[in-house]
Amino acid sequence: MAKRIIEVVPYDPAWPVAAAGAIAEVREALSGAITEIEHIGSTAVPGLAAKPVIDLMAAAEDLGAVGSRDAELARLGYWAGHHGMSGHLLYVRGDDTHRTHHLHVVTLESWPSRNQRFFRDHLRACPQDAARYARLKQSLAAANPSADDYVRAKTDLIQELTDRARAERGLPPVPVWED
Repeated sequence: MAKRIIEVVPYDPAWPVAAAGAIAEVREALSGAITEIEHIGSTAVPGLAAKPVIDLMAAAEDLGAVGSRDAELARLGYWAGHHGMSGHLLYVRGDDTHRTHHLHVVTLESWPSRNQRFFRDHLRACPQDAARYARLKQSLAAANPSADDYVRAKTDLIQELTDRARAERGLPPVPVWED
């Protein structure tokens, strides 16, 4: 398997449009199986430099109902990814070297307290933290790390900002990466 190059690019105003199109496709493909779906991740934060990958998160009452619809997602170009997290499905559009979309499917029960949503909302509301995060990502990408090293190197800042977002909602801190 070829090493994925970490590319962080300036914000592209086409990202929300691409996300809206992907959301509409996924809603149709998973009609009746998902109840919520949103654009998350750095491409969902106006002005933020990001890897050019559209991240979506959907909620389902029954993850098995989504898992049984892999063929519908495959028609859209998504394949089941592996990430080792329980209670969380991952689908990827693209190949191992160039991904264009990630679709995270989580339980409806966990939807209101998803760290990814809190982190996105915090970056949207706090431009200084978004700029700080962008500088970190650009610096890391320039060092050409492995994908795992890139994620690990961002963890402390993501944890700090997510903890702040949770505290603003009266919620305790929890690890940003699930088991």
